[in-house]
Amino acid sequence: MNDSFRIRTGQSCATDAAAAVREFHAAVSQPDISLVVFFCSSSFDLDVVAAEMNRLFAGIAVVGCTSAGEIGPAGYRDHSLAGFSLPAGACAAVTARLDKLQEFDSADGHTLAHDLAERLEDAAHGLDHRFGFLLIDGLSVREEAVAQTVQAGLGLIPMFGGSAGDDLHFARTWIFHDGAFHGDAAVLALVATRFPLKIFKTQHFVCGEERLVVTEAAPATRTVYEINGLPAVEEYARLIGTHVEGLDPAAFAAAPVVVVIDGTDYVRSIQKANPDGSLTFYSAIDEGLVLRIARGVGLIGNLKQAFDGLRDEIGPLQLVISCDCILRNLEATNNQLKSEIGDVFRANHAVGFSTYGEQYQGVHVNQTLTGVAIGGGDSGNG
Repeated sequence: MNDSFRIRTGQSCATDAAAAVREFHAAVSQPDISLVVFFCSSSFDLDVVAAEMNRLFAGIAVVGCTSAGEIGPAGYRDHSLAGFSLPAGACAAVTARLDKLQEFDSADGHTLAHDLAERLEDAAHGLDHRFGFLLIDGLSVREEAVAQTVQAGLGLIPMFGGSAGDDLHFARTWIFHDGAFHGDAAVLALVATRFPLKIFKTQHFVCGEERLVVTEAAPATRTVYEINGLPAVEEYARLIGTHVEGLDPAAFAAAPVVVVIDGTDYVRSIQKANPDGSLTFYSAIDEGLVLRIARGVGLIGNLKQAFDGLRDEIGPLQLVISCDCILRNLEATNNQLKSEIGDVFRANHAVGFSTYGEQYQGVHVNQTLTGVAIGGGDSGNG
């Protein structure tokens, strides 16, 4: 491949924010860049990250977010900074931001997406393959509305995305756009490229038969107070065979709950158990919803199968932008699979982050890997 048309990837495990950005810049810098995307641990000094990004990528569009783990050339890591740059010779990109998500208006979201799609059309110049990439505040509780509205505004441009994280602190997540980190915000990047591509989603669980009925909930905060007429924490713990004291992110990763919609399984992952006996979820929840306990099966095999299928469809992979649920990360860690999964990610040129939720063509989902595979790689890759 002509080196001037190559997507460049990088990842720094430096603990100092300025050093991490410098190492990242050295890896992804190229003469003509249409877009830089990065994912970084919330443990970094974000003011320093922003200042260094602005200094080193002056005049270049840069978007990013804080994460709960990062994926890149260094593997499946925590407390790192990873990302990529797209070459202007083969890619065109436009970006826009939605602010004040607590006051989100669907008409404004639809208009922003539609107008951005028109801007991409003006910039594309014969680049036929297109996708949308959404990064959104992972604690905003607005992913469902934003994803649905934005995808509707984009029309035929398929979109995927991820909810920003903060290393499981659940305090504040951040989106980077226009040279600064923003809270309660989302950024939409649209890309047109000459490289073949494929939007995808994969998951790896099977459902049990026992029903869990949500009998008391507060949908606005994604909080469930009762399951099967009993305190939610106690009933969930009983159904998965543990004690209330054993409910932690690892337990939630091992036993997510699933709702079946039109014959398709959708995970409704649990974020945390609360002192009042309620459960907070990562996605929409409502009274009357019927759930089932799921168990993860064959995470590595599922991941390899997904990448094999992508290669079969679009050829050698140059980049796979990956939004991987934090609960998949925790499952891999608990089962001592993280190093092996990191090898699979590296072999398939995956770059991305561990999320607080994923978006796939207008739907907010959990416990999945969503992304876009971009072809045009060397035949020896992967």
